[in-house]
Amino acid sequence: MKLYRFLSADDTSAFCHKVTEALNKGWELHGDPTYAFDGANGVMRCGQAVVKEAPGTYTPDVKLGEQ
Repeated sequence: MKLYRFLSADDTSAFCHKVTEALNKGWELHGDPTYAFDGANGVMRCGQAVVKEAPGTYTPDVKLGEQ
């Protein structure tokens, strides 16, 4: 099955660590990162899609973060 996740966080090193952790668990970058200003909180937010091939059959109860 092919899995998809969209990672997001404030524009800090924590976001980079989140993406790095996913890459080290076998996820691959999918597309370009995105940036947007979160006016409600006054911060920049980052996002990055990642994909991964995994054994099994997809169902909505698959815990994507545990893959």
